Amino acid sequence: MSFEKFLEEKISALLTEKQRIFIAIDGRCASGKTTLAASMQRKLDAAVIHMDDFFLRPEQRTKERLAEPGGNFDRERLSKELLNPLLSGGKPVYRPYSCRTQAFEAERPLPEKRIYIIEGSYSCYPDFADMYDLRIFVTTEYQTQLKRIAQRNKGVLNDFAEKWIPYEEQYFKAFGIMESCDLIYRT
Repeated sequence: MSFEKFLEEKISALLTEKQRIFIAIDGRCASGKTTLAASMQRKLDAAVIHMDDFFLRPEQRTKERLAEPGGNFDRERLSKELLNPLLSGGKPVYRPYSCRTQAFEAERPLPEKRIYIIEGSYSCYPDFADMYDLRIFVTTEYQTQLKRIAQRNKGVLNDFAEKWIPYEEQYFKAFGIMESCDLIYRT
């Protein structure tokens, strides 16, 4: 059985127990987190929240903040704009932050669904761990990761290798992220 089919069955079982469920897809950059989330979104009519929409703005990137494991995303804004309203039954509206343009995009309402997938590195940050019904860690070999980054992010491979990958690895290690997940998916 494929991992996706197994995952669909697991999610279907959860939906027999709960009215709505929250799934985290965390893992290494370029490992396939976004692809997996998009596939599940199509197959299961889920809403997807991308952690990339919550990276720190330049003025937030202090030396102290970046020294924290998992400190390079805006967990305060994620909680305030999305998670707190969502968990309290509200209808969240959020502002994705674009790393490319270094600016906020237009506000987006989060559609009401039975399945919410929070996708991206740092989605299993300990402050949010209790909200999830299922945590998935997606991983791949380092050389595959570098090859995929070079293909999709032209001209920034060194930034990933020297900065972003080490930040992720620090976070994974500090909080035992892979070990705390319910499922591990190797691509």
